[in-house]
Amino acid sequence: MRDKKNISKEEKINNLAELAKALGHRHRIKIIKILAELPEKNKCMVSSIVEELPIAQSTVSQHLKVLKEAGWIEGSIDGPRVCYCLKEGVLDYFKKEFDRLLL
Repeated sequence: MRDKKNISKEEKINNLAELAKALGHRHRIKIIKILAELPEKNKCMVSSIVEELPIAQSTVSQHLKVLKEAGWIEGSIDGPRVCYCLKEGVLDYFKKEFDRLLL
C-alpha cells in the first residue's frame, strides 16, 4: 500500500481493494483481531498467533505474508523470532475509506 496522502481517488480504491482482498480468509481476519487487541506498540510473535488459531505454524506464516504484502501488518526480527503488529493507522484508514465508499 502506498503512502495514503496525495494519491488519486482511483489509487485509494485500489489500496482499499488490496486491503479488503487480504481479509478474504477467516484466519487472516482472526490474525488482524489478535493484533488489534494488543496493547499499543506491542508486537506479537508468530508462536503466540499459532496458539490462538487451530492451524499449523507454516499456514499462519503464509497468512501473515499475505497480510504483510497487502499493507496490514509489519514484522520485525527479534533474535530467532519474528514479531508482528498492525501497521500504524491502517485499520483507521480502512474503516474511513470503506465508509466513504458507502456515502
